[in-house]
Amino acid sequence: MGRILRVIMTNLSPKTSADWTHALQQGERAALARAITLVENDAPEAREVLRAARSLTGHALVVGITGAPGAGKSTLVGAYVSELRRRHLSVGVLAVDPSSPLTGGALLGDRIRMLTHAGDPGVFVRSLASRGHLGGLARSTGAVVDVMDAAGRDVVVVETVGVGQSEIEVTDLADIRVVVWAPGAGDDVQAAKAGILEIADILVVNKADLPPAAATEAALRSAASYGAGRTPVVMRTIATNGSGVPELADQVAERGQQMSGSRVAGAARRLQRQLVDAAALQARQQAQEHPGLADLCEAVRRGDLDFDEAASQLISPKT
Repeated sequence: MGRILRVIMTNLSPKTSADWTHALQQGERAALARAITLVENDAPEAREVLRAARSLTGHALVVGITGAPGAGKSTLVGAYVSELRRRHLSVGVLAVDPSSPLTGGALLGDRIRMLTHAGDPGVFVRSLASRGHLGGLARSTGAVVDVMDAAGRDVVVVETVGVGQSEIEVTDLADIRVVVWAPGAGDDVQAAKAGILEIADILVVNKADLPPAAATEAALRSAASYGAGRTPVVMRTIATNGSGVPELADQVAERGQQMSGSRVAGAARRLQRQLVDAAALQARQQAQEHPGLADLCEAVRRGDLDFDEAASQLISPKT
């Protein structure tokens, strides 16, 4: 019976970009789930999905929530989603998790940690496996955000995997960036000033009921005051009981309204990043398959070729 149902669903699923456009515009959950699966797995059908999705983007506010492991990001995301639903906003959540070394799938499964939203049609939660991709995101995250946006979600929340200071890819992906800190992390603030701290629109000290919270907040305010450009907001939350979460939602909404440009500009920025990433991947593959790779390496070793000149020949061979 299960196999018959899968065959029926496969035959009924959208095929062309026009079919996908209609399905995404209708906000069909089954179509959205299948579209994300195709995109995440880079299936052949994903081209039609993305051709449809990218013509519909520019609606959602994309909020990136990042920070080191143990700061309570997942609990805060769950509380933030509940607050957005109280405001009658539809939400998509992409939780990027570490990968299973055996299957490549998401290891932690944030959907399990957000079961309170499982029956809510206004919330769609999906875990994405990082699959070894650095920077806190999965390679397909930008494309999946486009699919969520096209499906009419008012807010798309991206929770990164939590890899520390190098976790800055969310800068190009999100319209608003929230960096979450745990109390007692004050000693790490100075070290992070040149990295993850500087990408923040909002700095949140979560678990603010713990004694070190005040010191961590003070350290963040001091560090943020030395940054260039707009100073990020610093605030406290207790995600387990919702304290400070409405204020966080207010700050995100206010920052969203103050953004220069429109949601369309954000979608264009995501597309630019995806295009650059795709070009880099193709260039890497071309370089690895270059028939003269060994000879170029030997020429560099002998000093006959400059390193950059050899690299240029790998991706732009003379004809």
